[in-house]
Amino acid sequence: MKQVRRYLMIGAHPDDADIRFGGTALKLTRAGHVVKFVSMCSGDCGHFDMNISHEALAERRYNETQASRAVSGISEYQVFHENHDCELEPNLENRKKVIRLIRNFRPDVVLTHRLCDYHADHRAAAQLVLDAAYLTQVPKFCPDAPIPEQNPAYGYTWDAFDDPRPFRTDALVPIDDVLDDKCRMMDCHSSQFYEWLAWEKHITFDHAKAPWEEKKKILLLSLTRFIQAADRGRDRLIRFFGEAGKTVKYAEAFEYCPYGRKISADEFHALMQP
Repeated sequence: MKQVRRYLMIGAHPDDADIRFGGTALKLTRAGHVVKFVSMCSGDCGHFDMNISHEALAERRYNETQASRAVSGISEYQVFHENHDCELEPNLENRKKVIRLIRNFRPDVVLTHRLCDYHADHRAAAQLVLDAAYLTQVPKFCPDAPIPEQNPAYGYTWDAFDDPRPFRTDALVPIDDVLDDKCRMMDCHSSQFYEWLAWEKHITFDHAKAPWEEKKKILLLSLTRFIQAADRGRDRLIRFFGEAGKTVKYAEAFEYCPYGRKISADEFHALMQP
């Protein structure tokens, strides 16, 4: 009987998990595993329109996460509404939230951002997860949430930053076969991909009237990083997937973090496969 594994992706904002882990999440969920997405912030600053209130934007972005959950089939998409965008801090209160989150969900794998990231909230979310990695196993800390029987394996999602060092590709999951469905998940976050990010890129786009193929072109602009991830990890793609690895265009990549369960890079790669 196939063992069901549990995966917890902790991002800083609504839509972070979809971008960084959406394709793998789709494949894992369809294989019968359990996947949960978490946003540490409410998303209340992710727009250029100064006439939208923080409360209204947070509500809209929460609704977008739930639409994505329905499309993807993941078990839950949790949002910490009390944490405002651009204000997330790796403090004691948030550390306890993350520890309780991990203990209660009891994942086999926990994923987050790396510490070297352009966004302060991303860095804070990463620090919170790393701070929790060992403390999750300390029974007298947050004793209301019992420690899990096994410490999860921890990992980072792909980024192209090279200061202080480049991303190390330990695990790769080809996502060409679920790329359209990943875009459907991202399509749920219309406030981000068609409004906020389009505005940042100086793109004028009326998503309410655009056909799917036009919307998909906009969404793919945010996914070119996974072409780069596949190219940088080509040797490992070929090693693990043989001839098929040569033709993978999009792949989600992950780096093993040694702060949790001690496993090899190859074991981590295997753990990320559906």
